[in-house]
Amino acid sequence: MRVRRRTVWFMTLLSLVAVISVYYLVDPAKQFNGLTIFTDDTLQQTAITGVTDQEATKKDATQEVLSPSHLFEEMRMQVNDERSQLREQLTQKIGSEEYTAEEKNEAYNEIDGLIKQESAEAMLEMLIKSLGYSDAFVRAEGEKVSVTVMAEELSKSQANEIIYLVKTEWEGANDVQVKFSANNY
Repeated sequence: MRVRRRTVWFMTLLSLVAVISVYYLVDPAKQFNGLTIFTDDTLQQTAITGVTDQEATKKDATQEVLSPSHLFEEMRMQVNDERSQLREQLTQKIGSEEYTAEEKNEAYNEIDGLIKQESAEAMLEMLIKSLGYSDAFVRAEGEKVSVTVMAEELSKSQANEIIYLVKTEWEGANDVQVKFSANNY
């Protein structure tokens, strides 16, 4: 039984390494150096821009600062919460003695599928952003892929370009829907 657990953990770690490797191969421009977080130079290099003296002296003017893609971040967090709960249930199923090896294998395959789906969605979001959109949200459920982009308007040719991109990058995407969300919410 311990050999199976070790195999499952090894495969999980191997899958995680594969996903991280794909992420860094797709976007190598973002080099992360974890040691810079812990240096004092980082705090000294950080600067706040966009606030003038006149704006800073206004006492009555308080305004909540939201990113232009606040709605997209909320959608991502909601999907992430749903998938985390599902992943936790599947992980408990794998570690439980109540299930057969076949059921545990199915649960492991579902976790692997979730990881692949999440990385594919993230890659599609990056590719869509590279087309010139400030933000994009991709959600896949089986063969249906829903794409929401941040834009004032979306022409048919722009929507078709996104649909073509999704269908070329995602093999099982047979039904692709494209919507747009304006910046003014």
